Amino acid sequence: MDTSEFWTIIEAAREASEADKPFAEALVDQLATRTKDDILGYQERFDELHGAVYRWDVWAAAYLIGGGCSDDSFMDFRAGLIALGRDWYERAAACPDSLAEHPAVTAAAEAYDDEAVFYENVNYAACNAFKRVTGEEEDFYDACDEYTASRDSFGQDAEGMGEDFDFDDPEEMRRRLPRLAALYLRDTPH
Repeated sequence: MDTSEFWTIIEAAREASEADKPFAEALVDQLATRTKDDILGYQERFDELHGAVYRWDVWAAAYLIGGGCSDDSFMDFRAGLIALGRDWYERAAACPDSLAEHPAVTAAAEAYDDEAVFYENVNYAACNAFKRVTGEEEDFYDACDEYTASRDSFGQDAEGMGEDFDFDDPEEMRRRLPRLAALYLRDTPH
């Protein structure tokens, strides 16, 4: 699956989601209309995009928005970036501080809500769709391993994460992510 088709699926799920059908459910529904290979191709592209934002500056943005951010929560944040759609994903990948302009992020900051952008269930959409399509006859993770075995795998090492810095240093956060820091560190003295 190419990147354009991946984002077409994401946008279709965004359009199909509503109050009684959260995005992750709409995404499973979209994927479940496809073949097993399509679902595996989607997962491969998801992993690539998910890994591409495995960076310290993106983690710092998640740390501000979430009032802290463990490694598990950072997985959910990166899935949430994908769920925001291609435009917001690309903006955040280019400049994580741009998330200060996203309506959900600004609303969450005003409400002292630490849930904006974190979306755990998006991580499992392909697995859930695969189980629906196969009737749970085949293990999704085994099928993924088989599917990717002959392909180049996408990996991210600590060196590729960029420069590490202290997320608990308010001045450092203000310097690196000034717009997000203005939203989330307003009670912290300069």
